[in-house]
Amino acid sequence: MRPLLILAPALALAACNAADKAGDATANATETAGNAAVAVGGSIANAVAEGAADLKREVSGKPVAHDGWVGRWKGVEGTYLVVAKGKDAGTYKLEMQYTLDDKGSFEGRGTRDGIAFERPDGKQVLRASDGDATGLKYLAGKKDCLTVKSGEGYCRD
Repeated sequence: MRPLLILAPALALAACNAADKAGDATANATETAGNAAVAVGGSIANAVAEGAADLKREVSGKPVAHDGWVGRWKGVEGTYLVVAKGKDAGTYKLEMQYTLDDKGSFEGRGTRDGIAFERPDGKQVLRASDGDATGLKYLAGKKDCLTVKSGEGYCRD
């Protein structure tokens, strides 16, 4: 009987210790989840603020800048796109060979969606994408691309 009296308090102490550890683990997990939620909330807030700023510029008649797109982009079968800054902020000159037979220079204006421009086949918008979104097998898997429409895209990498 005596060993049982010694064993009972030891088991009770072990159970309390396990409960404390479980409580600490729960508190740590809750804190980690809370920190992650704050980080995601901050990212969402930044994205909303940037989108609102772009929308405000567009509504006020000011173009949205896409200066990171300036440079030469390669398409397929000899097609290409050269984006250059225009005279005013948020305006661009697009020089392109967009089919085997069609090429030209077009004035573009930055919008929330991309760079809007007009050419003989109608109004177009140049948008950021990846190679898969271009719809062109040769550009599939590339990461830094611009797409006008399915079957017409240009990439840097």
